[in-house]
Amino acid sequence: MELIEKLEPMIIFCAVIIGIIFSNIEFFTQNTAYLINIFLCLMLYGLFLEVPLNELKNSFKNVKFSLTSILINFLWTPLFGYFLGSIFFKGQIDLFIGFFMLILTPCTDWYLVFTKLANGDLNLSLSILPINLVLQIVLLPIYLIIFFSSGNMMDYAQLVRSLLFVIIIPFIASLITKMIFKSSKEKIASLFGSLEIWFLALAVFCIFTSQGKILFENLNSVVAIFIPLIIFFGVNVIIDLLLSEKINFTYPQYASLTMTTLARNSPLALAIAINSFPGHELISIALVIGPLIELPVLYIVSKFCLQVKNSGLFFVCQNIF
Repeated sequence: MELIEKLEPMIIFCAVIIGIIFSNIEFFTQNTAYLINIFLCLMLYGLFLEVPLNELKNSFKNVKFSLTSILINFLWTPLFGYFLGSIFFKGQIDLFIGFFMLILTPCTDWYLVFTKLANGDLNLSLSILPINLVLQIVLLPIYLIIFFSSGNMMDYAQLVRSLLFVIIIPFIASLITKMIFKSSKEKIASLFGSLEIWFLALAVFCIFTSQGKILFENLNSVVAIFIPLIIFFGVNVIIDLLLSEKINFTYPQYASLTMTTLARNSPLALAIAINSFPGHELISIALVIGPLIELPVLYIVSKFCLQVKNSGLFFVCQNIF
C-alpha cells in the first residue's frame, strides 16, 4: 500500500478543516465555489483514463461473482439505502438524497487497495470495475427519479446538464487522450491517477470554504449520517460473508466481493450532486462526510476479513452450509 493511499483519509480530513478555516475569509468564500467543478472534472478525467473500458466484456467472465456483485450493488443496496434514509432522515430531504447518492455508487478506485490488504483476488476485483462504473452512471439518475421525483426535488434538465458536464465531457476527453497518445497513455493515466486525490482534496476544500457557514448551522444533522452509514457497512459485511459461504466462493473471491460492495464512489456522486442540486449544499456536504467514515471502516473490515481467513471460520461455515 503506497504511503499516499494510506494518507487519503487524512488528506480529505485536512482539506475539510482547512476549508472550514478559510470559510471565515470573505475573498475565499465568494470565489472558491467556481473552482469545485473544475477540480472534480480533472479528478474524473484521471479516473476515466485509468479505467480499462475495453475490458468491459471481462467483467462477465466469472458470471457467479459478477452477478452476485451487481445484485448487491444495484438492487439490494439502493433498496436498503432508501429504507435506512427513510428512517434516519425524516424531514431532512437534502441529507437523505446525499446519503442515498453515496450508498448507490460503488467505488472505482480505492476499493482495490483494501482488496489487496484483505488478500482478495485483485484481478477479479479489477474486472468488475468497468461494469460498476457504467451501471452507476446509467442507474444513478434513474434511481433518483424513481425515489425522489415526487418530492419536487428533481430538475431533469439540470440533471442532464450535470451528467453532460461532469461525466460525458471528462469521459470523451479521456478517450481522445488515449487515441492521440497511444504510446504514452499509460504514463499519462499514471500521472493523473496520482493526482486524483489532490484534485478531490482541492474540490473538498472549495466546498467547505464556500459552504462552511451552512455546515455549522447544520452540524447535528451532518453528524447524523454516521449511524445509518455504519449500519449499512455492518449489514453488508454479514450479507457478503453469508452469501460467499452459501455459493461456495473461495476466500479471495469473498474478500473481493466484500470490498466491491462496501466501498463507495463518493467523488462521482459529489460531482453529479453539485450540478444537479444547486442551492442544496447539504447534499454535497453529506457526500464529503461519507469518505471520512468509510475509509477507516474499510481498513477495519479488511482486517476482519483476514481474521475470518486465519481463524478458519470461513471454511468452517462453508462446510456447515
